[in-house]
Amino acid sequence: MLEQSVRDKYTAIIGLEVHAQLMTESKMFCADSNKFGAEPNTNISTISLGHPGVLPKANKKAFDYAIMMGLACECEITKENIFARKNYFYPDLPKGYQVTQDKAPICVGGKVWVKPEGAEKEHTVQLNRIHLEEDAGKSMHLAGETETLVDYNRAGVPLIEIVTEPVLKSSAEAAAFLTEIRKLVRYLNICDGNMEEGSLRCDANISVMLNGAEKLGNKVEVKNMNSIRNVKRAVDHEIERQIEELEKGSTIISETRDFDADSGTTSSLRTKEDLNDYRYFPEPDLSPIIVDDAWISEIKELMPALPRELKQKFMEQYELPEYDAQILTDNKETAFYFEALCKGVSNCKVASNWLMGTVKSYLNDVGITIEAFSISPQRLAELINLVEQNKVSNSAAAQKIFPIMLKEPNKGALSIAEEQNLIQDSSSDSIQPIVEEVLNDMSDKVKAYKSGKKGLIGLFMGEVMKRSKGKADPQVAQKLLKEVLD
Repeated sequence: MLEQSVRDKYTAIIGLEVHAQLMTESKMFCADSNKFGAEPNTNISTISLGHPGVLPKANKKAFDYAIMMGLACECEITKENIFARKNYFYPDLPKGYQVTQDKAPICVGGKVWVKPEGAEKEHTVQLNRIHLEEDAGKSMHLAGETETLVDYNRAGVPLIEIVTEPVLKSSAEAAAFLTEIRKLVRYLNICDGNMEEGSLRCDANISVMLNGAEKLGNKVEVKNMNSIRNVKRAVDHEIERQIEELEKGSTIISETRDFDADSGTTSSLRTKEDLNDYRYFPEPDLSPIIVDDAWISEIKELMPALPRELKQKFMEQYELPEYDAQILTDNKETAFYFEALCKGVSNCKVASNWLMGTVKSYLNDVGITIEAFSISPQRLAELINLVEQNKVSNSAAAQKIFPIMLKEPNKGALSIAEEQNLIQDSSSDSIQPIVEEVLNDMSDKVKAYKSGKKGLIGLFMGEVMKRSKGKADPQVAQKLLKEVLD
């Protein structure tokens, strides 16, 4: 472990390349299925395998999705899109080249707002580009086997690659950026963001230099990180490894390294040449694809509300604290459920408390997401309103009515409350005798209260609620108690 004084001598420079598989029905340049989980080498054809004489055809839906991501990131959309062949030879690349965008990425520039853990304010991470390309196949190394198997189902799957400028300075920033990218693609419904299955993948380019140095250090690329947590771990390890090497007087080798999640360390895969000789040249079988203003306007019409917009709305319009707004917008389904819930209640903060408390606890207990939640926003709003109108107590709503609604989601909260005899009594005439009875039976506690132990009011309240079987309106009961006691 590096001493902090040593770590503080250096500045880390990090750039990320994030690949997101697009959720189109077919592949980027042919009609092969883009369904994950099929038997190996079944979602293939002569086109995805690059047989002689076959011709590719661009997938319009992939363009729609790329434009959508570009608009979400405030990029400039390229009007004339040309594809190139990126030539390299590897077993999982059946054509011997990858069709990608080189000189003319579909999205140029742009930014993503992030708020790293522990930061007081959010800031932007500048993007270099977002470009379209096709994925390679997948090499598989089975435990105990010396052979390598190749599954070409993934070959030709449409990708967008989101490339940042080298502006990130810490693993926390890298994790925050990747979190926002995953959130964005899920809100836009263009990628499921599942890193474990490889539909969202991240490579990190990391270098370190002495504070104030003008020249960047040699860049090391780290691959094979299958979670945001592992990206953070890999970046931290690599920064520390490079500083240790520099402190020993060694030179950092510009190379590609593999991350081992078990050990939390990186190891060398291959060194990088000064220039990668991919011999890019225009893809001769694909005509330029023109993205005009009408196409862009059409995509804008399809854009959903984005997480940052919703967060601001929840804070300003619904008057939620930033913490609540952040949690509620972490996923699209919860945010949209909350918006629908707020249409039926007068106090959105109370609605937030219910979603983040009772509802979230239930979802976690049964292992489901809000999409599978049986109670509609309208029905939950009815229950919240019963509490707000003092018709039922909060405990009765959460512990008795809510469980019944889960089993009978089409049944109204009021009818359940009436059937279960849970409607609160707000009549002073009926609560007063209970209050007097409690205080008479607890005369010694009353004396203690009057001598200064004001906290005993909670004891009296609990006894009143117990003797009324939970039906006494707490506000009325407390008012009557204070009138007698004070």
